Amino acid sequence: MPSLRIERVNGDAMLRDWQHVHNEIIPTGVLTLDEVRERATRYRLDVAYLGDVLVGCMTVRPPTSDEPAATVIARVLPGHRGRGFGGELCARGLAEARELGGDAIETVVLASNPDGLRFARAHGFVEVDRYVLPGDTVPYVTLRLSPSTAPGRP
Repeated sequence: MPSLRIERVNGDAMLRDWQHVHNEIIPTGVLTLDEVRERATRYRLDVAYLGDVLVGCMTVRPPTSDEPAATVIARVLPGHRGRGFGGELCARGLAEARELGGDAIETVVLASNPDGLRFARAHGFVEVDRYVLPGDTVPYVTLRLSPSTAPGRP
């Protein structure tokens, strides 16, 4: 059985794969290919494959002066959930976020995604905020990694 392969987005085919996963999981925030290209200039975007089959994607947002927390967002397509792929993506993203520094690590989950909220909470994230983007009706939930439950922390 092939193992999960996680790669940094490189080229239009991988950008389209990242876009596909994002748009399926975040139907209220559909992104164009040009918007994904722009995000790739600011964030670290990865895609995950099982052999040649697309199973998920990940975003790592570095901390900035305006937002001192690094953000890790792991997404797994519904048909591939419950097999540990989200955990692998999350672990890789957390390692990258720690390398980038910042005062905390957060994630963001669409409130209508109960699997994503359960996953985040099971990995030590606790809710700190909810917000609705202009024109949207479904809130986004910001969760912060609790220092007492963070993997690799005393």
